[in-house]
Amino acid sequence: MAKAENLSSVSIFLVVGLCDSEEPQFLLFLVFLGIYLITVVGNIVILSVISSDQRLHTPMYFFLANLSIIDIIFSSTTVPKLLFILFTAQKAISLSSCVTQLSFFQFFVVAECYLLAVMAYDRFVAICFPLNYTLIMSREVRFRMVLGCWACGLVNSVVQAISISCLDFCGPNTVDHFFCDVTPLFKLSCSDTRLGEAVFLTVVVLAGMGPLTFILVTYGRIIAAVTKISTRNGRIKTFSTCASHFTVVALYYGSGIFSYIWPSSTYAMNKDVKVVAVLYTIMTPMLNPIIYSLRNREVKRALKKMLGSKGIRSPPSLL
Repeated sequence: MAKAENLSSVSIFLVVGLCDSEEPQFLLFLVFLGIYLITVVGNIVILSVISSDQRLHTPMYFFLANLSIIDIIFSSTTVPKLLFILFTAQKAISLSSCVTQLSFFQFFVVAECYLLAVMAYDRFVAICFPLNYTLIMSREVRFRMVLGCWACGLVNSVVQAISISCLDFCGPNTVDHFFCDVTPLFKLSCSDTRLGEAVFLTVVVLAGMGPLTFILVTYGRIIAAVTKISTRNGRIKTFSTCASHFTVVALYYGSGIFSYIWPSSTYAMNKDVKVVAVLYTIMTPMLNPIIYSLRNREVKRALKKMLGSKGIRSPPSLL
């Protein structure tokens, strides 16, 4: 009985945060508070623009609206706790809260991976099969695609939560990250984590590298189709419809691969991983609406129209 109690003795973890300081970090708090507010407001603006303009009620912007919803919740999973740590220097988190945070994070990180793949397929159909685009990407089809993305995220969330909940933690209890994630918790467990690590690696391959491979193959076919367009202006105009999505994919996967494909033996000790994790968990959700508004003429026109109808002059530097 005593042995069983010792195996599960740790119920409180200490989340290191971005640095090891025991003092409040007010400057960092203000920086990340600003980033979080921009993220939430920016994505809400994208949602408002899409819902208010009938011309944007198309498959492409339906997927973009879902991306904005995911980004709002995704950043809200990690940033509020980080802000609390930076402002108060109180780093304690219960095991149940840690697993809850991990579950939400794993839900939306996987849902976004599949959604980015769906958005790539949407661009492929629009460019390679323009005459059948509305037929192929019908309302029912795109709803099923988005539902599939959210379902994959939910399955991953449940699997990872069960995997971590089955582990025993008997010390140490310091999570060397700024949020609770699977790999740092594996390192703290005194149980055999080989099965859990194998499951996690499978998820990384299927839910991470699988969609990325699909995206790369899809863009390969898009490039092959665009090169057959006779006019230079036609090629540029067609490529421009993919520019925003490709930029978002590059940011998200570029930083995500470094964090999850990096050798697990160095994960918890490598401070570079924390910096890169900030990029895909905090910076990318903030940059997505900026990228889509700056590089997309239809979004800019709709935003100008929405601001104009409210008597607000849009800043020329942004639009």
